[in-house]
Amino acid sequence: MGVLTDDVRRALTAGRLAHLSTVNPDGSPQVSAVWTGLEDDEIVIGHLMGGRKVANIARDPRVALTVECEGANAAGMTNYLIINGRARLSEGGAAELLQRLAEVYLGPGVKFPPFDNPPAGHVIHITPGRVGGVGPWTDR
Repeated sequence: MGVLTDDVRRALTAGRLAHLSTVNPDGSPQVSAVWTGLEDDEIVIGHLMGGRKVANIARDPRVALTVECEGANAAGMTNYLIINGRARLSEGGAAELLQRLAEVYLGPGVKFPPFDNPPAGHVIHITPGRVGGVGPWTDR
């Protein structure tokens, strides 16, 4: 299971918006709001078009992902998950993944993307390396 403990898996599949950070060519950060899912021991994100995050990952696989989570610590700080890892791209499958994630994020029976014949896009696969933040996945 590695860093993807049961608590981390629940946080990543709870339907909460995540923020994916990639590295721009000039070294500056680029952040995108994304839906997340899991496939085995990888975090998966669907992206229909090209876009900056896809170009950044193709050039530099280092990524960070944050998710605000349910609950709070004893001091009242909202739980949040931080994952640092490495990403890889696979062509195609984005529409199917987004449809599966839409059932969690938008509700049962919704059609997403909401148009016919979406592009194949890319699936971003993240292999987590380190987990942090505030929540049951840390010792803090």
